[in-house]
Amino acid sequence: MTFKANTGPLQGASAGVMDANLGIGRFPGKSVATAKYATADDLDMDVNVPLVVDLDGTLLRSDLLLETAFRRLGNDPAAAFGMLGALKNGKAALKHFLCDDAECAPATLPYDETVLSILHRARDAGRRVYLASGSHESFVSAIAAHLVVFDGFFATTSSVNLSGQNKAKCLVDQFGAGDFDYIGNAAADLPVWKVARQPIAIRTSGSVSAKLREMAPGALFLDHKRASLKSWGKQLRVHQYAKNALVFLPMFAAHMFDFASLFTATLAALAFCFAASACYMLNDLVDLAEDRIHRTKKDRPLAKGDIPLIHAIIAVPILLGCATIVSLSISLPFAGVLAVYFVLTTLYTLHLKQILLVDVLTLSGLYTIRMIGGAVALGIGLSSWLVVFSLSLFVSLALMKRFVELAARIDSKMPSPANRDYENSDLTMLAALSAAAGFNAVTVLALYVSGYAVSSLYTHPDLLLLACPILTYWIGRALILAQRRKMQDDPVVFALKDPMSRLSGLAMLAVFVAASW
Repeated sequence: MTFKANTGPLQGASAGVMDANLGIGRFPGKSVATAKYATADDLDMDVNVPLVVDLDGTLLRSDLLLETAFRRLGNDPAAAFGMLGALKNGKAALKHFLCDDAECAPATLPYDETVLSILHRARDAGRRVYLASGSHESFVSAIAAHLVVFDGFFATTSSVNLSGQNKAKCLVDQFGAGDFDYIGNAAADLPVWKVARQPIAIRTSGSVSAKLREMAPGALFLDHKRASLKSWGKQLRVHQYAKNALVFLPMFAAHMFDFASLFTATLAALAFCFAASACYMLNDLVDLAEDRIHRTKKDRPLAKGDIPLIHAIIAVPILLGCATIVSLSISLPFAGVLAVYFVLTTLYTLHLKQILLVDVLTLSGLYTIRMIGGAVALGIGLSSWLVVFSLSLFVSLALMKRFVELAARIDSKMPSPANRDYENSDLTMLAALSAAAGFNAVTVLALYVSGYAVSSLYTHPDLLLLACPILTYWIGRALILAQRRKMQDDPVVFALKDPMSRLSGLAMLAVFVAASW
């Protein structure tokens, strides 16, 4: 356990939070409809009673232990063995192992404005304010120094885990039983609330709230922002489900328009949606620190703290279970394809995305696996020309995505990305490679639509060649708009939102319909 005092001035980057509205709370024993809500004036600001606040889940809308564990695994999957070894020596040893040489980046963390405003109000009233956390002392000290609102802090060391009874004993030894107020959020805080003068809770589960009400009828519950359906939809990347329409491509290419084929392909797409959401969730857990400094990814629900990390962790196996059930209802071979998709995506999240060009090849392969999955689900063959075409096109899109990301960093005068094996100087080469791969896809498409297998499926196969200039136009326009900084991070999302891209897609569809007429 560590305790350090802070005698620095009351200023800092977070001082402006005092202008925010103070959070409200429910007094126990009343329903939501009739509950009286606490305001700033309802809080006891006795200057002789120190105010102590927990960190993870309370002052922070996140959990540093979980964040650090996923980040460590993302950088080095083999660290899992080291984590297990450290855990044998206790949770304090595990936290010390995870935080060794790890950066906290306190300026980017998602602080709870309600709690932070209470701390500033207490400090302005003349109360002593302390941070008491089960997180490692290196992280707690960095956060305390950044916020410049605390008189001192208590934290976990390599030998003592400052949580539960340990934290309660520490605070009683420091301030005395019943001589401090405490803001917490979890079951581990129950022993601390028991010895506090005024227990204050935020983000508690139903069971913890019930135990706290029974133990301390005068406990105060602060209101907080809860995860909404919109936040979950954004986290699950529902807008990315459009990519799974590739599952239907083999069905359309083979002209299988019967209800049974459509139903099977729809199930296959649904399985990919479940699996993709699980992969996106896992990827965001690993990339939290990087996402928070990204111009658009910082608004993702996990990065902002809108969804608790533990809920996201629980959601991953649930989504994978749903994907498995749906895939097995189709066929065992299709379930195997979906398993390959998940394994490859996980490898990409943990390692492959950090290897030059291997990352874009992996991304293009993940798109192509969706097509293969559709063919396997329907029990039909997939043309090698179609596979090569998709690989070329999706390599182009993946390179375009890297171009946009790198261009954004250059425009923001940021250094080369630490979690990607690209330098800012690679920008022009990425554009050239994207153009080469894209126009190669046009060539492959021309060869494909000129083949005998295609001519046997269409009444006017020569009309299919009109698709080539349309695709050439779209790829060229996308590259130019990317150069002009008018493209979103993901070219696929850009294509769905851009009117001319949608018009190009309709024109391509019209060509294939006319060739079949």
